[in-house]
Amino acid sequence: MDLQLSLPQLKTKSKLPKPCEKKAFSQGFFYKILNILLLNGLIWLLLMLVPLIFLQRALHREVQAIFLILTRRANLTTVFFSLLFFPGVFIHELSHFLMAKILFVPTGKFSLIPQSMPNGTLRLGYVEVSKADILRDSLIGMAPLIAGGLFISYAAIVKLNLLPLWDALRVADFGTFWTGLAMLPSLPDFPLWFYLTFAVSSTMLPSASDRNAWLPLAGAITLLVAIAIFSGAGEWMLGNLAPPLDLFFQSVATIFGLSAAVHGFLVLPLMLIHKGVTRITGLDIQ
Repeated sequence: MDLQLSLPQLKTKSKLPKPCEKKAFSQGFFYKILNILLLNGLIWLLLMLVPLIFLQRALHREVQAIFLILTRRANLTTVFFSLLFFPGVFIHELSHFLMAKILFVPTGKFSLIPQSMPNGTLRLGYVEVSKADILRDSLIGMAPLIAGGLFISYAAIVKLNLLPLWDALRVADFGTFWTGLAMLPSLPDFPLWFYLTFAVSSTMLPSASDRNAWLPLAGAITLLVAIAIFSGAGEWMLGNLAPPLDLFFQSVATIFGLSAAVHGFLVLPLMLIHKGVTRITGLDIQ
């Protein structure tokens, strides 16, 4: 399990029923699937995840660009970038390690030392974990998202009181949003908690290697759900499993939304700084 980022370079899925029964059965089946898929929370989760990924990548690129242009040395850029995101990298890799121990999966080396990879990416840290079954592998890969989500929930909701701002933004109450935003710097220890929220949220998404077991697990879950629906358990699932699942998706969507808001708040100033140092030095990245 490792965390990698792209590093820029400097440039100058019995019997057949009667026809009428088949139609009713098919409609009922797809109705159940549609209701399960169109959960309000799932829609919000996807709507928040996409901008978070985009803003995270943009922010990382701007930070790397500024460090690289100012230092003109890739090794110094790696050091400064790693130090900036160290709290998030530490929680990311530690969560892999602890989840593996909880699930009785053997672990090997644990490192928080950044390393440039041959494919041009930057590995900020890693922990060696033995391969297990798809369920445990998936949970270990998901650990940074769980740990990071818990931290963001505490920091953003308890320490920074960002939930009212998030609610105001969702209902387009921009007056309340801007008023609350202006009051944020007066909160106790605001710089510390804002920085930690930024660093952790920027590194909590599982890396490609963390997601290796997710596709097989998703396939197995989809097969089990399909079997349950064909067996007549669709209505029961909608009444008993869909509501808590929807609530879970809404909670994750809120975490993603808060994280995206923090990144969005920082991206524009960083872009302006990038443009400024480019104009001063005459250098940019490709």
